[in-house]
Parts: sequence; C-alpha cells; structure tokens
Amino acid sequence: MTRSRTALASAVALLAALAPLTTVPAAAGTPAPAAPAVLTVTDPGFEQGGSGWEFTSGTGTAVNYPHAGSRLAYLDAGAGRKVSQTVTATGRGAYVVSAWIATGGPGARYVLRVNGSPAAALDLPATAGYRRHTLGPVALAPGDRLEIAFESGEGWVNADDVMVSPAAAAPRVTSSDPEAAAMFAWAAAKANSWVHLPGTEGPLNADERQTGGTGTGVYAPSYWAGYANRSGYYSRDMAHQLSGAATLGLHAENRAMLRAFAASATAEHAYYPVWALNFDNRTYLSIDYRRPDLFVREVPAVFELVQKAEEAYRWTGDRSYLDDPALWEFYRHATEEFVALHDGRKDNGDRVKVAEGTGRGIFQGVASYNEQSDEPLAEAGDAIGSQYQAYRAMSSLARAKGDGALAADFARRARDLKRYFNSEWSGTGWGADMVRGYTTDGQPLTGWGKENSWFMPMKGIVDPGARREAYLDHIEAETAGAGRPDNIEALTYLPDTFLANGRPDTAWAWMRHIYAQRDVQHVNSRQGTNGDYPEVSFTLVGQTVQGLMGVLPDAPARALVTRSRLPSGMEWLAVEDLRIGDSVFALRHDGDLRSTLSHTAGTAPYTWEARFPGAGRTVTVDGTAHPATTEVVDGTAYTVVRVKVAPGRTVTAEAR
Repeated sequence: MTRSRTALASAVALLAALAPLTTVPAAAGTPAPAAPAVLTVTDPGFEQGGSGWEFTSGTGTAVNYPHAGSRLAYLDAGAGRKVSQTVTATGRGAYVVSAWIATGGPGARYVLRVNGSPAAALDLPATAGYRRHTLGPVALAPGDRLEIAFESGEGWVNADDVMVSPAAAAPRVTSSDPEAAAMFAWAAAKANSWVHLPGTEGPLNADERQTGGTGTGVYAPSYWAGYANRSGYYSRDMAHQLSGAATLGLHAENRAMLRAFAASATAEHAYYPVWALNFDNRTYLSIDYRRPDLFVREVPAVFELVQKAEEAYRWTGDRSYLDDPALWEFYRHATEEFVALHDGRKDNGDRVKVAEGTGRGIFQGVASYNEQSDEPLAEAGDAIGSQYQAYRAMSSLARAKGDGALAADFARRARDLKRYFNSEWSGTGWGADMVRGYTTDGQPLTGWGKENSWFMPMKGIVDPGARREAYLDHIEAETAGAGRPDNIEALTYLPDTFLANGRPDTAWAWMRHIYAQRDVQHVNSRQGTNGDYPEVSFTLVGQTVQGLMGVLPDAPARALVTRSRLPSGMEWLAVEDLRIGDSVFALRHDGDLRSTLSHTAGTAPYTWEARFPGAGRTVTVDGTAHPATTEVVDGTAYTVVRVKVAPGRTVTAEAR
C-alpha cells in the first residue's frame, strides 16, 4: 500500500509536452546546438488517473500522498511491480527526464529504456520525503521508443510529476580539486533539469494553497526560479540565476523572462515589475498578485533586472536588449520615473535620488530583500547598492545603443550615488557600526541586516579600503554564527559577495558548504531538499565560471576578460565548451599567474584581457615577453595584457 498520511499541500502538476530550445546567437557564425524535437509525456502528474501509463498488479494511482496536484502513482512493496509509459520520438533530440519520488525502503529503481534496451537507471535511496531525481541524457531519433519506468523494491514507492527537458550542451569543468569538478557537473545537470520549453502545457497559479492551479497554459521559454511547488518564476531568484543560466547557454530563456518582467512594469504598477510570473510568461502568479495596487514588490529587484539585462547582452550580443521597446522602456522607467516616484521619505539632498519602500510589508512595497525583518525600512543597503549597479548598466546599454550623452549622464549618476553612499548615507561607522538602512521616520540602522548588509559590498557601492574590509569581516563573523540565514537560497549570495571583494577562500568555503547541504531538507517542507531549490544549482554554475575563473564576457565587442580567483590549495581549474556570442572557448588557470585561452570555434578574433594580481609584473605570451600595463580595478592593482585570439588559436599568458 502507499504511505498513509495526510497529503502535503504542495506544488505543481508538471509538464506534458516539450518543444524545442531556441537560442539567440550574437551573429552569424558557429551555430547553437541543435534543438530537440517535441517529446510528449501523457499525464505527467497522474491527475487524469494515469492515462497513458501502464500499471502491473500492486500498482495504481492514489490521492493520499501526492507531491503535486491531487494524485500520484504508487507501487506496493515486493518484486516485479512496475509503472511505465512508452513515448515515441517524432524527431531527433537529447533529453533528460526528472521525477519526484518517495520510497519506503531500498531496492526500487527509476529506469529509462530506448527501444527496449537500458539507457539510464538509478537505484533509489530509501527516502520517505519526495526528492527530485533526473536520468539521462538519452539521444533519440525519429521512431525511437523511450520507456520511463518506476520499478518496485522492498518498500512502497510513490512517483509524481514527470518532466522532460532538453539535454543542454553545458560547459565542462575539470580541476586539480575533484570536488570543484563534481560540484559543477552536479550543478549544471540539476540546473538544466529545471528548464521549460515553448509549447509545454502545464498548470497556472499552482501553489501550496491551490495545488492543482487554476487552469492550464502553454509555457514559453523559461526555467524554474523559486519554490518548486509553485508554477512560476520570481524576479529576485531569476536575477540571481541569470549568470548561471547564461553560462549554460539558456539565452532564449533569460531574454524571454526578462522581457516578461519588463512588460509588467507599467505606470499602473508604479513601474514595479510584478514579483512572479507563471511559466507562460504572461500570467501573474496569483499567490503574489491580487490587484494593481496590491502585489508583492521589493525595490532591489527593479534595479537588479536592469543590471542583469546588461549582463545578458554582454553574453550574447543580442541587439534586442537594445532595440526591443519593451526592454528599453523598462530600463528608462526603472532608472528615471521609478526612482522619482519612490523617493520622498528621506532627504538625500539635491544631487541624488534614492528609491524607497513603504515600510508596510511586501504587498505594499518594501525596501529590502530581507523579508524576515520587521524593520519599517524606507531605504536599505541592498536597494541602494542595486540602484548603483542599475545606473552603471544603463550607462553601458546607452553607450552600446549609440547614445553617448545618455551614457555619460548615467555614469555621472552612478558616481554621484556611490560618493553620496560613502560620504553620507552609510555614516561614519566601521564594521557593525556602518549604516545599512533608514526607517520611514529617518532613523539610521546599523548592525546585522542580512541582505541589506551583504548586498552593499556585493554590489560594489562600498569604496575599497580598510572600511570595506572591516565590513566584510563583520559579514564573515555574522554568517559564521547566530546571523546565518536559515534558508539555503540566502546563503547562495555569500560566494558572490566574497568573490567580488577578493576573498576567494571564504567564497569557496561557502560554495562547499552549500554543495554539502544539497541533500538536507529545505526549511520549507514543500520544497524538498536544499539541492532541489533551483537557485542552488544555477548559482554554483555561475560562481564557478564567472566567480572562481573570473570570466567577464563582452560578445558585442568581441572581448573577454579573465582573472583567476582560485582558492588556496586549488592548483588549477579549467572550463571547456564555454559559449560567448557566436564563439566557443576553453580556459584554464594554473594558480593566479598562468592562464591559457583556446578560441575553439567562432567567426572572428576576440580580444583577451588577462588580468594578474599585482602591479608591474613581467608577462609572457606563449613564452615571449609582451607589453603589459598596470591597472587598478575597484581598488585592486592588476598587471593586464591584451591579446587578439583568432578562432582555432590557443594562447598562454604568464606573469612573473
């Protein structure tokens, strides 16, 4: 029999049909990996009583313990029982197949077979709570028959919510430290398993209150960014996951999701984007949206979406980030009208404006991502830091669009805001005494504020020097003790904070901690394990390539910056098949003074800017002395060399 207990009020009846992945190359050149054909699983959440599935004796569907919706498939204990479905491929493609599974004992198996032959299998652990397991990739040709099967063991088995995703051609990471390679491989595979494709049919507005949703819709390019028991993605999560998604080549998804948020930031919404959207990229997720003046909104997200759009443009060179009116108007409204409309509670002088929250809760608009605080914040460190980065992004986007005057204006605004933050807004205190927010009655707040603390150095608004180092010490002390957040998704920001501020050992320690917690139950019991929170896998991907390897792409300029941030004890770290624009690269760092870049495919040379720590070092390129410069970036001196790297060429730069 199935497990006897009250049904959990959870998640989403997942996917039915899947359609091809669409990517956006920067220009004509190396083509993106071939898109897989549609592969349709009938009744993936067993909500139609198992239509399309085959059941042996001792199996069936039940209602007592679903992961999502109202039904599940069960297998009684004992040998020889099976629940399976065979799907016929209509075209070519490579796929991974995920399912939520709970077991009452060992011995059960989750299996994929192609034309009757085993293609992938997993011996399931005995776990009474649902966990998400993924098999594949499996390659299919037209007419191939894929069997998805759950097979019995010594205890009961419950299965629910089958999902098919395209097998992404993800980069590969190798390292002298086996944990770094294993971490990236796990994170890339897990992140890929959360990808939806256009044409997918699934529920809308599914959440813990409405487990079956309010109907169905056709999903657009998107990936999960938020709780796995809700049928939508969140602006905060998506912004933090975008770097990892770009590393994996999920450019169509990034663009479509950013555009969906941009289109929701209307005058009626006071230029806030909605907090969450369903996977159709149109329907506002109802648990967070009630009416135009009553929906969840948090100030930092507005600015992070602008910053992340600029980052996506640098990865792809896709001109729609500049030319699409919905996106461009969002950037302008977010950095102009939004700031003007939401500034007024605290006097910041005549030179700068600072966007504010109401201090009255998330459905009225809050200043900070720290939802666990009851402080009535008008201005917060994470909001002002994010506003600074949005100004910088707007300057970059305007310059790329050819508007030099606008670019200069926003560069000035960014400088003015940073100057004001360091000279007045943040007070004169150091460490725990630095100001990290202001209440609605104008009172400054110091001490530990979680997001409104660590976002300040993470967003680069704190001037480099002893004061910033003291504040980083404060963050390290708090997160090592009573100030550590309970939820894993908050911890995923800490590697970014320390990587951005020259503390790779601390960042790597947090990456290892987050990875080690992947099988631990999430604080939200409906979510599953920590590793099944999408932000965990996506951020580890980005933190490896853009963080530890210091990759800064600029596809529009055909340029690439690298800077080794390897932690102590990691001798080398390498990535292959990294796609930037229409080119593909491999990069290896040996320590922090030797880097090798291969331009493995592309149509035109890239300018490689290799940065090495310290001023005035001697640099060789392929063994020959090469002119170098000393440059200071955010307070850190680097020896910099620039080299043209044509397609097919490998170059090694070494500093001494």
